[in-house]
Amino acid sequence: MTIMEPYRIKVVEPIPLTTREDRERSLSRAGYNAFNLRADEVTIDLMSDSGTGAVSTAQEAAASMGDESYAGARSFYRFHGVLSELTGFPHIFPAHQGRAAERILFGALLEPGQITLSNTHFDTTRANVELLRCEARDLPCPEAADLDSQAPFKGNIDLRALEQTLTGPEGDRVGFVIMTITNNGGAGQPVSMANIEAAAAICRRSGVPFLLDAARFAENAWLVTQREPGYADVSPTEVAKRAFRLADGCVASLKKDGIAPMGAFLAMHDPEVASRCELILTATEGFRTYGGLAGHELDRLAQGLREVLEPDYLRSRAAAAAHLARLANEAGVDVVQPPGIHALYLNAGRLLPHIPPGRFPGHALACQLYLEGGIRCVELGSLYLGTLDDDYELVTPAPYELVRLALPRRVYTQSHYEYVAETLAAIAKRPESVPGYRMVETTPILRHFNSRMEPVPM
Repeated sequence: MTIMEPYRIKVVEPIPLTTREDRERSLSRAGYNAFNLRADEVTIDLMSDSGTGAVSTAQEAAASMGDESYAGARSFYRFHGVLSELTGFPHIFPAHQGRAAERILFGALLEPGQITLSNTHFDTTRANVELLRCEARDLPCPEAADLDSQAPFKGNIDLRALEQTLTGPEGDRVGFVIMTITNNGGAGQPVSMANIEAAAAICRRSGVPFLLDAARFAENAWLVTQREPGYADVSPTEVAKRAFRLADGCVASLKKDGIAPMGAFLAMHDPEVASRCELILTATEGFRTYGGLAGHELDRLAQGLREVLEPDYLRSRAAAAAHLARLANEAGVDVVQPPGIHALYLNAGRLLPHIPPGRFPGHALACQLYLEGGIRCVELGSLYLGTLDDDYELVTPAPYELVRLALPRRVYTQSHYEYVAETLAAIAKRPESVPGYRMVETTPILRHFNSRMEPVPM
């Protein structure tokens, strides 16, 4: 059936329509790194779903009520009330974005030399752990290794590996376990409620804090209602509430499922941890009732947190992702199955077998999408996850060479996604023409944000 978005468009923004020659000049100037492109050089921007969603009329109306008082603003209490009802945490602090919330909470919980465990740490999560001189260790479930299987919850943590680590010789080094829902670094796959419950129980037995990275909590809740036995008649709101109540604390970028340009929160049960977090927050972000956010932003978030759990919205968003996944497959480009919601993950290694991992096939496909159609996206492969030597040559490749097409909320329509699929089809007709890339400049961490590359004919 035709996908009908459950909203109508009141305000529009022109998008840049560029030529192939324009894009070649832009990408060369950017060092063949899409993060260095100007937004006005991009036609369809699928780089991130973070802070890129379209706000609603109700959100803008709420924002007009923003109270900009330094301390105790009404906006904070509206924001706090929504999150308190949703999560059940007694201590809730706003922050300007997710990585700031991570830095604050991790700084309060970790000591140098400790380990953190996760289904998959995403890039800034890993960076914030490593900046504290700790080790971020991923424990994805075995099903995640099969990119083509229809296993419904490939974002799960490996429960056996989790228990073995916590009860083994390194158990006393584990600072916390953090479950990312949905599993962004694990191809956007959801986590089942059964897995969250079991992981929380294992952590309780070991006395280790169990945290959620809940940036996409609503989308995870929707996929639970669609895929997990026993949840078909449970609302996404109730699923989300149950998940939050299994955790000792959480961080969440609300630039995702808060459907807003800026904002985040951190929350916890332990009053001592809360006290430490409050001190760090006040010193680095702002007073505890605004945390680096303006009052109008807090009100916009409070309304967005209600809208994101509406079943009609979630149903439409999931249908749009599934539609694009089907079109990509028909174009000859495999997508990690089953498709999630916030992004699709293209199997670049399979599409471009002539490019070895050391020439970064995922990055190559991302560059080609821009050159062919002005589509900006990002690699999740050996550029992001591989290990390099001092000459920037790949030593250990990533397990998969993927490209993420992140889908902004309420921004693009069905015709935009059909254009993306047509661009993929054009590439798939002559994949051997796509060059590889070598790294010419990078940074010690988060290199995918900062590297400069150059093409290497294959």
